[in-house]
Order: sequence, then C-alpha cells, then structure tokens
Amino acid sequence: MSVIQDYLNKCAAIVETVKQQESEIQMAARWFSDSILSGRMVHVFGSGHSRIMVEEMWPRYGSFPGFNPIVELSLTFHNLVVGANGQRQAMFLENVSGLADRILRNFDLTTLDTALIISSSGTNVVPVEMAEIFQHRGIKVVALVTKEHLEASITKRPDRRKLNDFADLVLDTGAPVGDSMVYVPNLDTPVSPGSTVGGAMIINSIKAQVADYLTQAGHPPKVLTAGALVGAQRATQLFEAAYDEHAHRIAKMYAKVGVPSYVSDNETH
Repeated sequence: MSVIQDYLNKCAAIVETVKQQESEIQMAARWFSDSILSGRMVHVFGSGHSRIMVEEMWPRYGSFPGFNPIVELSLTFHNLVVGANGQRQAMFLENVSGLADRILRNFDLTTLDTALIISSSGTNVVPVEMAEIFQHRGIKVVALVTKEHLEASITKRPDRRKLNDFADLVLDTGAPVGDSMVYVPNLDTPVSPGSTVGGAMIINSIKAQVADYLTQAGHPPKVLTAGALVGAQRATQLFEAAYDEHAHRIAKMYAKVGVPSYVSDNETH
C-alpha cells in the first residue's frame, strides 16, 4: 500500500469517528443557535494551527455571521518561521498565563454567549485559560480536541488541568497521538497530520446544523455564496448583508465593555 493510500485510509477512519459524534455535534449546534438567535455570538478561539478551524468557521464561502473569530497574530503567525514574529515566540506565548484574560478583556461577555475552543492537545495554557474564563462567566464551552493526543499529553498548568476540564461538551477530531498519521519507510518520525481533517469536518457539520436550526426558527442565515452559484448581484448582496450583520453583532461586544463612559451609558438613536 502506498503512503498516499495509507493517509487516505486513516482519513476514512476519521470520518467514522466524526459520524459517531452526531448527537454531540447537534447539541453544540443547538447551543450556538440559541446564542445567535438571541442576537449574541459564538466566540471561536484557537492558538497555533488551531487558527485554521477558527477561519474555517467564519468568514469564508458557505459560512454566515454569528461567530466571533478570535485570532491573535502573536499566537498564530506562522509563515516567517524564524526571526521576528517567528514560531519560537508564538509557541512560547501560547503558554503564558494571563494572556487569555487580556484577550477577553476586550469583550462584553454575557451568559447568552457560547464558546468553541480548539486545541488538539488541550494542554497549552492560553486556550485552557480561555475556556476557564468563559465557564467562570457562565458561558457554555465546547472544546474541539484530539482525544488520544490530549490523554497522552502533559498539561502546562501547575494544577494539571486540561481543556476538557473546562468544557461543557468535548468533540474529538479522531486523529492519533502526535497528530501525524503516516510512517514513511526508513523515516522514524510520522508525517501528515489528521486533526485538521477531522476538525474541519466537525466545524462544517456544526455549521450545517446551525444553519438548519436558524432556518427552522424563521431566521435563515445570510451565507457567503459564490457568484458562480447565485450570480454576481446576489453574491454581492449576500456578502454585504453578512458583513453588516457581523458588524451589528460585534458592536454589542464593545458597546458596554469594561469601564463605563458617557458613551456607553447613553444610547443614541
């Protein structure tokens, strides 16, 4: 069997793992739909390459407003690799205690919000503290992890707690320990990770179910859609409407954040 077939076969096994979590995915989608229907948002966060899942949720083709993608460049800017803004700094920062609190200080959170935290290992300090703060604020947390990798990983926290310890619901990408899935002959370390495959399937399964729930509730989402599918005029209308709705939703996250001011205390019409 070729290494390509080996990888694809392992991806097929990941599909089965995702299928087995349908009821949990539906539960996550119900919580997220409730937040969106209430006019609030689902906060989506991931450090390192978990950023990929944040951007997979929103904004991109086939997605819609209701999600707040929290992406910190200092934790996710990979392409320079070394030097200023390099990987060493990013990997260091995602284990700095207190950074999650500084990030969330920017938002006026309420218990109507929900959160999706992505971390394959579930052990880096920033995403774990992010989930901890959300739970402390009465916000339901869904964790997207790689279960086998999380169980085999050592947490960076002194109290030994991991992301799953601060989650109301845990979803599993189905990837193996170490993430990489293929052993090449004469190479002693595996290549080709699988968490992105399983993670993207879960993200888009959630997205499909949320869209279904919103439509059933009489508020069909404004979906970013290609002009090749609906025509240039309709596509432009959808993009503008979706971006404007996102602006309206995100404005609520800033309107009364932190220290009150005469601006926050007095609404203008």
